[in-house]
Amino acid sequence: MGLYGERILPRIVDVACGSKNVEPLRSRVCEGLTGGVVEIGFGSGLNVPFYPPTVNRVAAVEPSDVAWRLADKRLRATTVPVERAGLDGQSLPFAEDSFDAALSCWTLCTIPDVAAALGEVRRVLRPGGKLHFVEHGLAPDERVRRWQRRLDPLEKRLFGGCHLTRPIVDLLTTAGFVIADLDVFYEKGAPKFAGADSLGTALSP
Repeated sequence: MGLYGERILPRIVDVACGSKNVEPLRSRVCEGLTGGVVEIGFGSGLNVPFYPPTVNRVAAVEPSDVAWRLADKRLRATTVPVERAGLDGQSLPFAEDSFDAALSCWTLCTIPDVAAALGEVRRVLRPGGKLHFVEHGLAPDERVRRWQRRLDPLEKRLFGGCHLTRPIVDLLTTAGFVIADLDVFYEKGAPKFAGADSLGTALSP
């Protein structure tokens, strides 16, 4: 990844994704989590303050050592046991049916093989388990989509392979998830091309 990707980008993401504007979205997506949770793209632990008391353990999947170190203050402030238990969402080191729920926040845009990652999430979720997600992706409006397609190559170079144009809901349903609830909207305070969000839960049958 080089110096920028390994050392600088995790700090940029920590600041950019840690803004007060997105805290209500983190609160919403974490609502209803229960039992054992696998969080892919754990990053610097920005979701940790929003875990409900019904969560009894979290397996954090995060490749960046810098991001994990940035999470330290949040980890020390929570009573939820959190273990860094994987480095790659495309190959999870867990047995089948290991978790009650999964959590993904602005992560599916960046994983190189997103289909493999979603297949892995389904594998480790128990039948009936839910994936809680908030992701940015392909906008609902064609005018915004045109800008996304123009800017996608630059976005990928600047933000560690992040895509603006991934069709989040289609990816989930193709992976075999059943959408349980869904809210599609433009994120307040963000340009539309980067803030076309999908927030909801998807059931693993």
